[in-house]
Amino acid sequence: MLYSLFEWLNQNYSPPGFGAFDFITTRTALAAVTSLIISLIIGKSIIHWLQNMQLKEVIRDDIGLDTHLSKANTPTMGGVIIILATLIPALLWMDMTSVYTWMIIFVMFVLGVVGFIDDYIKTVKKDKSGLHGWFKVGGQVFVGLILGSILYFWPGFDDFNTLSTVPFLKDVNIDYAFFGEEYGWLIYIPLVIFIITAVSNAANLTDGLDGLLSGTSAIAGVILGIFAYVSGRTDFSDFLDIMYLPGSGELTIFAASLVGGCLGFLWYNTHPASVFMGDTGSLAIGGALGALALMIHKELLLPIICGIFMVETLSVIIQTSYFKYTKKKFGEGRRVFLMTPIHHHYEKKGWSEPKIVVRFWIIAILLGIVSLLTLKLR
Repeated sequence: MLYSLFEWLNQNYSPPGFGAFDFITTRTALAAVTSLIISLIIGKSIIHWLQNMQLKEVIRDDIGLDTHLSKANTPTMGGVIIILATLIPALLWMDMTSVYTWMIIFVMFVLGVVGFIDDYIKTVKKDKSGLHGWFKVGGQVFVGLILGSILYFWPGFDDFNTLSTVPFLKDVNIDYAFFGEEYGWLIYIPLVIFIITAVSNAANLTDGLDGLLSGTSAIAGVILGIFAYVSGRTDFSDFLDIMYLPGSGELTIFAASLVGGCLGFLWYNTHPASVFMGDTGSLAIGGALGALALMIHKELLLPIICGIFMVETLSVIIQTSYFKYTKKKFGEGRRVFLMTPIHHHYEKKGWSEPKIVVRFWIIAILLGIVSLLTLKLR
């Protein structure tokens, strides 16, 4: 909105310096700063409100981690801080005529609402199971369906709607229209639904330690923002031999807002946390990261960019599958890990919570660097 105002002022009155707002880099920096300031300012007020409303984290007493029982009085649903600190700067500094703007805002807002309902049921209704799984998945499928339909059928995306960059291979793109262009949507839209559902759920699983998800999400946001920026510029995309996506540079501004929001939230979420983001934040963040990757056609890089999310999810799948297999074969279920998701495994081994979180951040940074290297190692 501010971008539109400044653009109008620049076109009609040409005040000195207002031409700088035409540059994505300028608006990206402003979005990051605005987001960080908003999250820091409103964070304390929202935390006080959550405390007054008795919206506290529901800690299961059967998880076997005594250190987590002390977190029972910590307010949750703090993901509202991240959502507001991301969407407000996005609305202020992104181009409101861009379809990319409205797609990414839609994804984060709707999944944030789904997560909010889940948290509300847990904290207010005192139902530890939260929103029924089918309703939660239904919300994720709905978001994926809308996003996939726009990405496939929007006229401006006709030239590359079913293409995706293959990492590490030069001039190689995978085309999801295996059975012809007219049937491409039969593969592409379900793929979008799967990715949105998978990444948002993976983020939800990762949100188990103070600062773990907010920190790793900020790192992933930086990497995706860089990819969005170079994909939206003809000079960089030609030099790097990647797909040129007109207008995708606007997503850099959203990525910067998300990073600022996560870092501002981390101010209050670092150990010992003053607030938890809950499903309100984790589903919104995961969905936004998945949507960003899909919009810039880098979804095949998600296992690297969001590698921490993937490992957390795989640990749960491996544990559950092996337990069921051994119970069926030997009559007694056995475990690969002491506890899953895998960050709890290291807690069981005696690692302190901050040590696990910081080491996971370091791994996330390394994975981010590997992702960026794919731009030239092709």
